[in-house]
Amino acid sequence: MLVLAGEFRGALRTLFFPSHCAHCGVATYDDRDFCDTCIQVIERVRAPACDICSQPYQGEIERFECPNCADERFSFEFAVCVVRSRGPVRELLHRLKYGREIWIARVLAELMREGLADPRLAGRDFDALVPVPLHALRLREREFNQATMLAGHLSKITRIPVANALKRVRFTGTQTRLDRRHRMQNLRNAFAPHKNADVKDKSLLLVDDVLTTGSTLDACASVLLEHGAASVCALTVARG
Repeated sequence: MLVLAGEFRGALRTLFFPSHCAHCGVATYDDRDFCDTCIQVIERVRAPACDICSQPYQGEIERFECPNCADERFSFEFAVCVVRSRGPVRELLHRLKYGREIWIARVLAELMREGLADPRLAGRDFDALVPVPLHALRLREREFNQATMLAGHLSKITRIPVANALKRVRFTGTQTRLDRRHRMQNLRNAFAPHKNADVKDKSLLLVDDVLTTGSTLDACASVLLEHGAASVCALTVARG
């Protein structure tokens, strides 16, 4: 009887207080974050895609490394990206970062959950989630770090602790108009470990919102490895 009463209350709550699509606001009635229309236009990153940077490609090949990754090795082993930074997801990322709609971080972290089932990550044990840090000036301006919020929600899902092991010591400004080579130059010596960061012999999973060229993740992973981390992989919501 208690179970039936609980189910009845849940049904009433859904009827009178339905969930709403995070993107368009349409009522979903079933606790889903997206309606049928929006979920259909969210483009998942699926094979074939680069094993290292998750860049999707057309064709029949199953496993490969894209020309960028073949020409220049990253410090991280690979980066799993769940969706393309287009349509609803791109808008949600902008609303989170610039519109300060911080509730969206939970929705995006639920998308990141799908990335944990990727064959590259499935079965791997990580000692900590490491969010990509913001410079103090940017943090003061935005008042929060979206990567830290994503890592926090992901930690609740995975039970993997968050380690704020990195700090951004040099302000680099926006990189949206820079190509990969200039981004890497711009990020040289931009990150450092926190004074009390314990990363020695740890298996770490870097967390960020978007991978575009991989230069930010590479710079972070390089610092972690230099200070004793055993391995560094990466997980992002979207692939730019």
